[in-house]
Amino acid sequence: MRVIGILLAALLPLAAAAQESAAVGTGAVLRGLEKLSGDVIEIPLGPGEQAQFGPLTVELAQCRYPQGDPAADAFAFLTIREEGQDAPIFSGWMIASSPALNALDHPRYDVWVLRCKTE
Repeated sequence: MRVIGILLAALLPLAAAAQESAAVGTGAVLRGLEKLSGDVIEIPLGPGEQAQFGPLTVELAQCRYPQGDPAADAFAFLTIREEGQDAPIFSGWMIASSPALNALDHPRYDVWVLRCKTE
């Protein structure tokens, strides 16, 4: 038990440093794919903004990127709703370099993060 406590105490500063090393962007650029037609669009969003993509409403809460390297890996918190459904079909963080890690599961539409906006 004591070993676990020591390990947790050692890891806490690392977790705090990881959170501090992320900068918050002024928005995000997403990509949407309509799987049947192959149509692809870019979706620029600011925090709190929504965009329609087919029957989907995509809302950005926040986009973060490694501090000092805005071109590096972005991760954005998105909420995606489909017309006619009360509950979101996706709500969580999407990571630009690993879109399949936490992906939208929809038979016809796909949405993923490209980058954060910094201006």
